[in-house]
Amino acid sequence: MKAIKTDVLIIGSGISALMLAELLHDHKNVIILTKSEWENSNSWKAQGGIAAVTTDDDDWTSHFYDTITAGNFHNKEEAVELLVKKGPFMIEKLLELGVPFDRDSNGIFLRGKEGAHSIRRILHAGGDQTGKEIVKTLHEKVATHTTIKEQTQALELIVSNGRCVGVWAQTEADQPIVYEADHVVLATGGVGMLYPITSNAETVVGDGLAMAYRAGVQLADLEFIQFHPTMLVQNGECFGLVSEAVRGEGAVIENEHGEPIMEGVHPLKDLAPRDIVARRIFEFTSKGETIYLNIKMIDHFSSRFPTITSLCQQANVDLTEGKVPVVPGAHFLMGGILTNEYGETNIERLYAIGEVACTGVHGANRLASNSLLEGIVFAEQCKTSILQKSTEVSVPYELPEVMECSIPLVSIETLQQKMFQHVGLVRTETLLQQMKTWLQPYQQEGAFFRLSKEAYERFNMAQIAYLITTSALERKESRGGHYRSDYPQQNEQDEQRFIIKEVNHVAYANV
Repeated sequence: MKAIKTDVLIIGSGISALMLAELLHDHKNVIILTKSEWENSNSWKAQGGIAAVTTDDDDWTSHFYDTITAGNFHNKEEAVELLVKKGPFMIEKLLELGVPFDRDSNGIFLRGKEGAHSIRRILHAGGDQTGKEIVKTLHEKVATHTTIKEQTQALELIVSNGRCVGVWAQTEADQPIVYEADHVVLATGGVGMLYPITSNAETVVGDGLAMAYRAGVQLADLEFIQFHPTMLVQNGECFGLVSEAVRGEGAVIENEHGEPIMEGVHPLKDLAPRDIVARRIFEFTSKGETIYLNIKMIDHFSSRFPTITSLCQQANVDLTEGKVPVVPGAHFLMGGILTNEYGETNIERLYAIGEVACTGVHGANRLASNSLLEGIVFAEQCKTSILQKSTEVSVPYELPEVMECSIPLVSIETLQQKMFQHVGLVRTETLLQQMKTWLQPYQQEGAFFRLSKEAYERFNMAQIAYLITTSALERKESRGGHYRSDYPQQNEQDEQRFIIKEVNHVAYANV
């Protein structure tokens, strides 16, 4: 079987993957694997911007407090401090690379404000195309020095004597191939496609998490899933995300009668933390009522938000009426692969960065526009760890056992609907137990290499859905993105306690 050797293998092509490749290329030979085209990532779709302290009237303690407040004080505080302190340095790095952040006529950076931020500190590019502009700029650099293998899907991590030595993958033609590496980095994103309405790229199904789990990696806090309050849905079809930055410019969430629905719910009203806004909208939409985002007060909407304007045109929403129909949708996973501040996992030479990782910076609910920041900050941290390690000789390994999948694979559409109904914005013991029972048959261990790439994804989705469900069962409280109507209060004993999943093992650990 063909085997390709490299110093560093990065799986994924979003902001954290590209940033790491750019930071390493002078020192290491790097290969990036991505299962689709390189631009298919959540990073590319990110609209609002990137949060960082870049003005004299702002400071890291303010950004820190906003982050842990939004995270319901479940955050790992030393990780948050690292994020907000290192953020300005990494913004300078993006500027050096040529990222065209928006400026006014005097050359001053334009800054937006989003939910739970105490100050306007969010830089944006192309109006509401920040992720696209950053990723495009990074790719232009990375493509000149790094091999990017598109349409190549990583299936299983290869671990020998407690060290990750590579991955088993499939090419576009379903041909098996092994990539050997001194360092393997997972940057595969979250789990949005487990739900029927999501802001995520269609490739984001949780397969990096599933691979890691089967290899013995610790996963943490999978129950904390953020639902973005404002997805544009018209006649049952989802057209995309309406950025929180729209509310930052003054837009108001209203019911069918034009009444603001966030009045009296939270002091920040429409800019309250996302979990609160999303559940408030869900109260109405679950009863069949339509909720709108009133944008009439925003001048030059189409130039400030070109992406959202295009989505409205696709959905036949008349912007002259100033009302955009919205519903909540799966957006971001706060949990993930448990890592330290350098992206290191419990398996030697295996790292995780970006949304697939659980660094503790987001707590129970991510602060708006901290995701792109996390991607670049922890790419820098991961680079530091990789360069500090010595180059070692190749480690002998055996390929995982080839097995047959003995059960019919789950329908993606059925899984998505059941996840929304049973493990969505509002959860109960009864609904979660029903979902656990339905998913139990899919928890077979082992590698199923006789499946197609598409079938492998479906198996991964069922496996991760089960882990999310059982984590939600075990957290008997409501906190951030995890809401149990049968346990509606926060439990002080659960503050800063991770629920950790390993193969055949469930554990608890303090943050």
